[in-house]
Amino acid sequence: MFNGFIFATGIENSIPTIAGGRVRMDEMEKCRHYQYWRTDFDLVEQLGLRVLRYGPPLHLTWTGPGKYDWGFSDGAFHDLRRRNIIVIADLCHFGVPDWIANFQNPDFPVEFAKYARAFAERYPWVQVYTPVNEMQICALFSAMYGWWNEQLSSDRAFVSAIKHIVKANILAMRAILEVRPDALFIQSESSEYFHAENPAAIAQAEFRNARRFLSLDLNYGRRVDSEVYEYLMDNGMTREEYHFFLENNLKHQCIMGNDYYMTNEHHVGADGSTRSSGEIFGYAVITHQYYNRYRLPVMHTETNLMEGPNGDEAVRWLYKEWANVLRVRNNGVPIVGFTWYSLTDQVDWDVALRENRGTVNPLGLFDLQRNIRAAGKAYRDLIRDWCEVLPTQSICLRVPIELPLKDDGAEQNAAATGADQPSSEATVAPTNTD
Repeated sequence: MFNGFIFATGIENSIPTIAGGRVRMDEMEKCRHYQYWRTDFDLVEQLGLRVLRYGPPLHLTWTGPGKYDWGFSDGAFHDLRRRNIIVIADLCHFGVPDWIANFQNPDFPVEFAKYARAFAERYPWVQVYTPVNEMQICALFSAMYGWWNEQLSSDRAFVSAIKHIVKANILAMRAILEVRPDALFIQSESSEYFHAENPAAIAQAEFRNARRFLSLDLNYGRRVDSEVYEYLMDNGMTREEYHFFLENNLKHQCIMGNDYYMTNEHHVGADGSTRSSGEIFGYAVITHQYYNRYRLPVMHTETNLMEGPNGDEAVRWLYKEWANVLRVRNNGVPIVGFTWYSLTDQVDWDVALRENRGTVNPLGLFDLQRNIRAAGKAYRDLIRDWCEVLPTQSICLRVPIELPLKDDGAEQNAAATGADQPSSEATVAPTNTD
């Protein structure tokens, strides 16, 4: 049993499509994870981490209704289990397979739940899940901003996307619980705030500050604010669909994961336009707003900053975010974990994956040659210094997570001797023909 504070990183498996669905922005491919996955798992261990946000490439694994290709996943997940690394299974990260098309497809929720169940049956040792990552951001970028997937730009398209995405998340949780009744779910969601630029913008800012909670309100079965309810009804959600969310509450199985970046706060104009404000309130203030709304255990599930010309920009951001975590914790919020995202540098996130430029963004704990960055060294030291302190403090909620390899001699011996080793072809990287 692992009861400690959850220090984590992630290996990003974003897969949105752009250019009318013709180009797949596969971050695992761009960051060469298919080539270096064993090395990447070595790096996780070198940092002293026991927890990894990780999932299969959905578009290559989920090949059709009830059809799956587990080749790459079997090799990777067997190796993670052998290393006794706790996986937070990241099943859907900003995209779907071509045969689903996009998040406007009403068949997505039911079909995705079948996939989630199949995953849980194949890897029963996985206990912790993020079924759909950043539900609100996925719907906004795909159906409101016109950047990804369906590339639509309307309130009606956004409501269609958000109701399908959150329903998929809920049905997936139910399907996983049928296989693993003690499963835990971490909703990695962007924590946002909108600041009015002037008095004329107050109404616009207030509406956006209400709508920012929409994905979590629906997921946790909380009644939305009245203005948001009217917005949903005006843009295609039916009363029956709304009541589905109220009546399917799995909040007791959940940890509220919230992500915070420098770009999470916004200025709002009187015309509803928005622009980045930079950090004004910061993680601690905004996290209190989310915690007061849902009263759930909290995990800081994503943050990063580019390593700039001085070489210490990301390190200073790491320490600032960690100070915010400690402040939240010391104020009595049951915060259970912290994540620098991701393990390696990313590609094309400087343009939010809207263009296939191939630009490397120095955001990782390691660069794409797998050399440790200054932020990686600082995070390694932070983990070493704090991992033995936090679990002994009474304010820290202990999450009952089973280790992949339990304290069982037979199971340990089986892992050591290679029992249940997948076939050699299972370790071959998938071929992306997009």
